[in-house]
Amino acid sequence: MSSRVERITDTLTAAYNPKSLEVIDDSHQHAGHASAGGKGHFTVKIIADAFREKPLIQRHRMIHATLAELIESDIHALSINARAPQ
Repeated sequence: MSSRVERITDTLTAAYNPKSLEVIDDSHQHAGHASAGGKGHFTVKIIADAFREKPLIQRHRMIHATLAELIESDIHALSINARAPQ
């Protein structure tokens, strides 16, 4: 697990105490993507009670707000699948 994946995982775990969390580093699929500026591409799959009765856009905004500092320093692109437990 890369240090970036660990930081994303730790940040989301602390904020949401998820039932399930998977952070995937997709950066290798974007090799040579000059505009990334050394930042990475990631997919986040998270299931947490905090997303209950929240529309998709609000879930995404919550994740972006939680990861704001890492978006500035380490994340170029972020794919999010945020759901509440069934």
